Amino acid sequence: MSTTAAGEGADRGTAAARAAGLVEPRTRIQAPRPRALALILRTLGPLALLGGWALASATGALTQDVLASPAQVAEAVGELWGNGQLADALAVSLTRAGLGLLIGATTGLVLGVVTGFFRLGEELLDSAVQVLRTVPFLALVPLFMVWFGITETAKVALIGVATSFPMYVSTSGGVRNTDRKLIEAMRSFGLGRWAIVRTVVLPGALPALLSGLRLSMTLSVIALIAAEEINSTEGIGYLMAQAQNYSRTDVLAVCILIYGLLGLTADGVVRLLERFLMPWRKAVHGAAR
Repeated sequence: MSTTAAGEGADRGTAAARAAGLVEPRTRIQAPRPRALALILRTLGPLALLGGWALASATGALTQDVLASPAQVAEAVGELWGNGQLADALAVSLTRAGLGLLIGATTGLVLGVVTGFFRLGEELLDSAVQVLRTVPFLALVPLFMVWFGITETAKVALIGVATSFPMYVSTSGGVRNTDRKLIEAMRSFGLGRWAIVRTVVLPGALPALLSGLRLSMTLSVIALIAAEEINSTEGIGYLMAQAQNYSRTDVLAVCILIYGLLGLTADGVVRLLERFLMPWRKAVHGAAR
């Protein structure tokens, strides 16, 4: 069939479809958005909140005893950083959150692989872990204080427990969804179980692992806030307690903003890991948009 005949046939098909009342499909292709424009659009929301906060403080709608103004909060940051309190508190809080996250994420990863890949592990461990997962980690605070006292161990343990379960659920689900045919093919080549886990299962479950890590990192900040309420004598939580005693709403705002920035930074770290470890996802998302 010649090109002309093929074109005429396509035209007749299109005319028949229109006569039948069918809508001609249209492919919507969006031009890629400039990176600078995307960055500007992302900053509009926080800038709007900051502007509304400053306006409310300037007009007197928001008094200092309720919440300090952005300028006063900036002065408090300079004061706390100048005397070294903020740097010391950040170092202590980051150490607590980092240790707890390391313990919790590692525990969740190991348990998730064991229950997701090994049938015996699932039968022995999964039900017990699911029962423990339903217990709010805040309910463990009194028990941990009895076990560990008001030491750093109690704070790190609380963060570790809180961050282990999101990692466990994501890892277990990701491992179970690994292509079984691929696993059987690797077994036919003589690979052992742990070699298959290392070379096939974990790379295949990488999207689920990173999702679990994102949830765990975010939850580590929430657990950090709760942990630092356990009679802390240092850290961001201690600064908040001192500010509450002296009604320093500017310092309270500084501590709240720091907690928020820690959570935002944790999410950003996982996003960078996703771009580095899964470069194909960026291309797929870009094409979908």
